[in-house]
Amino acid sequence: MVKELEPAVRAALAGVRDPATGRDLVSAGLVTGLSVRDGMVQVEIGVARERAREMEPLRAAAEAAARAVPGVISASAILTAHRDGPPAHGHGRQPGGPAPRGAPRNPPGQGPMLLSEVGAIVAVASGKGGVGKSTTAVNIAVALAAQGLRTGLLDADIYGPSLPQMLGAQERPLTQGDRILPIERWGLKAMSIGFLVDQETAMIWRGPMVMGALEQMMGQVAWGALDVMIVDMPPGTGDAQLTMSQRVPLRGAVIVSTPQDVALLDARRGIRMFEKVNVPVLGLVENMSFFCCPNCNHRTEIFGHGGARSEAARLGVEFLGELPLKLAIREQADAGNPIVLARPETEEAAAYRAIAARVWEKARNPVAAGPKITIA
Repeated sequence: MVKELEPAVRAALAGVRDPATGRDLVSAGLVTGLSVRDGMVQVEIGVARERAREMEPLRAAAEAAARAVPGVISASAILTAHRDGPPAHGHGRQPGGPAPRGAPRNPPGQGPMLLSEVGAIVAVASGKGGVGKSTTAVNIAVALAAQGLRTGLLDADIYGPSLPQMLGAQERPLTQGDRILPIERWGLKAMSIGFLVDQETAMIWRGPMVMGALEQMMGQVAWGALDVMIVDMPPGTGDAQLTMSQRVPLRGAVIVSTPQDVALLDARRGIRMFEKVNVPVLGLVENMSFFCCPNCNHRTEIFGHGGARSEAARLGVEFLGELPLKLAIREQADAGNPIVLARPETEEAAAYRAIAARVWEKARNPVAAGPKITIA
C-alpha cells in the first residue's frame, strides 16, 4: 500500500503551487518529509521562518490534496521553519506545530494554547524510564472515568508509545473531516502515536518532529469537552515536556518514582524542570514500593521503601501514595486490562483510586494544589 500510495501522494502535492514563486511544492523542494503508513499520511513543508504565517493556505491546500488521493484514510501537513532563511533544498529545518483550524501556524512552543475545552490537564511524569509511570497514568485515568468524569488520556511518548498495549486497543482511529477521532475505551478518550503507526515502527525523529507530532495529537484530535486529561509523559526532561508546558495550560504534574536513591535523583530533576516552567507539582507517587510474592504474599522491599515519601517531605510536596510491585498489575497491564477495572477488589486497585481521587481534588481546585516549589 505504501509503495502504491506514496507516488500518488507526491503527484498530488506536485499539483499544489506556492503563490509566491509559482512553483509546485515538489519541484521547489518544499516537501521536506513525507510519511505514508497504512493510509495515514504526514507531510512536512519546509519554509523560511518569516513566511510561516502566510504559508497557512499552502499547508491547508497540501493537506487537502493528500487527503483526496484514493486510499488515503487521513492526512496532515505541518510547516517546518528554517532557522536562517530558506536553504536551496529545504535542509536544516525546524517544524512548526499545528494550530487550531483557521488560526495562523506557529513554531512549536508558540501561539495559542491548545486543548481549550479540557477543564484540567495533569501530566504524569518521571525523571527516568522503567518506574511504572505509564501503568500509573492509565490506572489513574481509568479510575477518574469510572467516577463519571469526562476523561482523556494522551500518550505523549512518541518514541515509546505504550497506550495501545495497555488499553488493549490496536485499531486505527477514524477521521471526521480533517479531525482524528480518539479511541474510546472504558469511558476514556485516548490518543497515541501508537494508534497511527505500525506497532514495531521505530520513530527515528529529531526533536522538532516530535514536537510537531505531539501538537497534532493535541490540536487535530476531536477531544471535545473534557473534565480532565491525563498525559502520560515520556521519561526525562526534553522536547515533549517543554511542548506540553508551553502549549497547554497544565494544571499540575504528578511525579512517579521508585524508592531507591538513583530513581529519586532523576525524579528530582523532573520536579526541577516543572518548577522552571511554572507548573505546580501535585505530588509524588512511590511505585514498586515493595514486592509481594504471588504464592505466599510475603513482602520484600527490593528497591528499599519510603524514599519517595521522604523526598516529598524534604521538598514540601504532597506524598500521594505507594503502589506495590505485584504480578497482577503487570499481567493486567500487558493484557490491556488496567487493574483498577480488572481487579477492583484488590488493595492495589484501591490505592490507584485513592491517588486518582486526590489528583482530581487538587487539579480541579488550583488553590488545593499548593504552592510551587523551588529546589535549592
